[in-house]
Amino acid sequence: MAKNFVEELTWRGMIHDAMPGTEEHLMEGMRAAYVGIDPTADSLHIGHLVGVMMLKHFQECGHKPYALVGGATGMIGDPSGKSNERNLLDEETLRHNQDAIREQLSRFLDFDSDAPNAAKLVNNYDWMKNFSFLSFIRDVGKHITVNYMMSKDSVKKRLSSESAEGMSFTEFTYQLVQGYDFLHLYRDADCTLQMGGSDQWGNITTGTELIRRIGGGKAYAMTCPLITKADGTKFGKTAGGNIWLDAERTSPYKFYQYWLNTSDEDAEKYIKIFTFLGKEEIEALIAEHKEAPHMRALQKKLAEEVTTMVHSADELSKAQKASDILFGKSTSEDLKGLDEKTFLDVFEGVPQAEVDMADIEAGLDMIGALAAKTGFLDSNGAARRELKQNAISVNKEKVKEEYTITKEDLINNKFVLLQRGKKNYYVLVVK
Repeated sequence: MAKNFVEELTWRGMIHDAMPGTEEHLMEGMRAAYVGIDPTADSLHIGHLVGVMMLKHFQECGHKPYALVGGATGMIGDPSGKSNERNLLDEETLRHNQDAIREQLSRFLDFDSDAPNAAKLVNNYDWMKNFSFLSFIRDVGKHITVNYMMSKDSVKKRLSSESAEGMSFTEFTYQLVQGYDFLHLYRDADCTLQMGGSDQWGNITTGTELIRRIGGGKAYAMTCPLITKADGTKFGKTAGGNIWLDAERTSPYKFYQYWLNTSDEDAEKYIKIFTFLGKEEIEALIAEHKEAPHMRALQKKLAEEVTTMVHSADELSKAQKASDILFGKSTSEDLKGLDEKTFLDVFEGVPQAEVDMADIEAGLDMIGALAAKTGFLDSNGAARRELKQNAISVNKEKVKEEYTITKEDLINNKFVLLQRGKKNYYVLVVK
């Protein structure tokens, strides 16, 4: 007996809405379902993760998942929850983005086995690019009334918003294009379920309506809640922007820190949604966390699981070591093990001063490093005083006034970390 997909998602808090009969339909045998992904970047961000997790659970329950890259719809722009239209992308950029997204999805979904429920990646540009406007309005448009389209919340909200721009015809027809995708996959791949965020309900049900009217069949819709944070700020965003799955855009260290800094309330919700831990283990973790919230057991487990899943166990280990540099006991060897991006992420916002490589090659004395050459401390006298009090460290190791900084001290052949006391850091950038 296949695992019950709806039951699994329900206890995890991952279902916002589902059409009547969806659960029974899925229990009858292997089904195909899809989630649409916007290809406007060559990486997914953690806002995409809920949809990806739904597909992963779907596959684990014995069904066949389709990831649909919206090459065509990405060229139009979706009114759902957006205040303005998207930029158009050329085909070459779309294909590059699609390849990068498939690579990321393959960390979650099995695309390559010969199992009957192996995942597939499709791009709606492939079936939309040769569709003429006249064919589309004749074969698709005539089956859905304007009254039906106007009744959708996404359209209503946009039309009643304060924006002077209103809503273009292009955006208004978006639900027809997305609805046609569902019809195409229904015909081509016997795909009977579309899943997405709760803001997609209107677009998804337009698809089920097209299938009923044109395809003469029955299809289903299921949405997950839009993930929010307890403090009202946007999930998946920081001051620096989106939290990406691509290590070049968001380092594994920053990725790990994002989950580690989750509030208690959010961690309890996220650990069900963003990990594959079982119900009993999660309940035990929540109970343990409530006994000793200061130990942050939930946040640590959440950060470990998601970082390993998105990056690797090796990257998790590096991110943990990098975290220990600021918050725990670490050595100059740990520091020298950091790559440049992680080093700069760890010490983001720390004052920096540039020094010449020639000074390092000649041996930079500590007074120069702290005051004369950098201005980190107010005066040479202040530098001497701190050194006498044993308050100064170079790369996490205490030094005296007679110490000189040489090339041996360079991290990534470029940085030296100075520290006064426990919490005052300074970075020398060697040019």
